[in-house]
Amino acid sequence: MKETIINPVIRDEVTFTQTAAQTGGRISALLVRLMPGGGTPLHYHKNFSETFSVVEGLLTLTLANRKLRLSSGEKFTVEKGMVHRFSNESGQPVLFTTVILPGSAGFEHALRVLYGLAADGQTDAKGIPRNPLILAAVSDMSDMHPAGIAVLFTPLFALLGCIAKVAGVKRRLFQKYCV
Repeated sequence: MKETIINPVIRDEVTFTQTAAQTGGRISALLVRLMPGGGTPLHYHKNFSETFSVVEGLLTLTLANRKLRLSSGEKFTVEKGMVHRFSNESGQPVLFTTVILPGSAGFEHALRVLYGLAADGQTDAKGIPRNPLILAAVSDMSDMHPAGIAVLFTPLFALLGCIAKVAGVKRRLFQKYCV
């Protein structure tokens, strides 16, 4: 598998510096170049924490009750279950590391799938899969759970996730983008 992946739609870049497989599940570590306007929706993870450390630029972390702006040399840990999003609200790319404890092969696979789908023209302008079954499968893979207004769609997403599993969507995505 490639060490560095690029999303051609949103132009973000991720380099896997340590994977769950390499560390026996201890950590996943990534170096991320996030372009201006890039980021994630509000979400939380049930199974791991994420530590964001900025190398260059300005990274915005939005938590349930506050907003942090991290600059070069600063870091912050988002604990399991903590609602958050990260974004680049500046006009320049931001370079940061993310360390996931414990490591998550599923999270790593989800990134590979998302970036592969973007390269295959199967995402919208923000890099989100157009097919709801694929989106549900990737969401399940990544341990990314919606927060905020998106929580209203949780029952529908659970149903779509079950359908995707029975239909073999997750398995096919893994075989195409992660092997």
